[in-house]
Amino acid sequence: MDPRSRWEQERQEGKNKRAKVIIEAAEQVFSRKGFEKTTMQDIAAELNLGVATVFRYFPKKDKLIVAVAVNVLERYHSLFISVASKNATCFEKMEELFDYFISDIEPENLKCTKLLETFESYASTSLDELGDYEQYIVIRKKIADLLSVIIEEGVKDGSIRTDIPAKDVLASVINAFGLFSRKLSLFERIPFFEDELDPRVQLTIIKQIFIDYIKAK
Repeated sequence: MDPRSRWEQERQEGKNKRAKVIIEAAEQVFSRKGFEKTTMQDIAAELNLGVATVFRYFPKKDKLIVAVAVNVLERYHSLFISVASKNATCFEKMEELFDYFISDIEPENLKCTKLLETFESYASTSLDELGDYEQYIVIRKKIADLLSVIIEEGVKDGSIRTDIPAKDVLASVINAFGLFSRKLSLFERIPFFEDELDPRVQLTIIKQIFIDYIKAK
């Protein structure tokens, strides 16, 4: 590689690292203050940077909001990659995905779970199209594609029912379960009546219902 190309590569790597740092700081601030109340100055202050630097990387707050959501969703993508690559049956992989979504409402995972749920609500009610929103769609499709691979393996390994449209049913099941677990995370710190069913218990019951339904007879 010639010196100019190497310089350009190092320069781009430096920019990517700075953008990543800004995204991670923004995630912290958005989690504390919400998307609406957070300003770009708040994010700059989190990093002790000038606000002009933040705007140089993200000209609009919406672009930064999407970047944060993509960053969170990439963690789910990594999970699906890990599960899909395991030497296990489709049924076993589906159980692991269910257990992961149940863990979404654990204290150490609540921040990311709530942020993603809040983002989807924010995006659906935004009057203007969010900048770079297509990046979020791309990462969602990658996750959907990995789920399709897991399901196709299940049709072959015989661990799930074959008398149902497996792809449609399993995709619907995992999407519904994931959405419900994220919804429950929003209420985790809201006090319920004493007889209210614990969110973890609810998810465990629903998991068992789904698992019993898809398992090969």
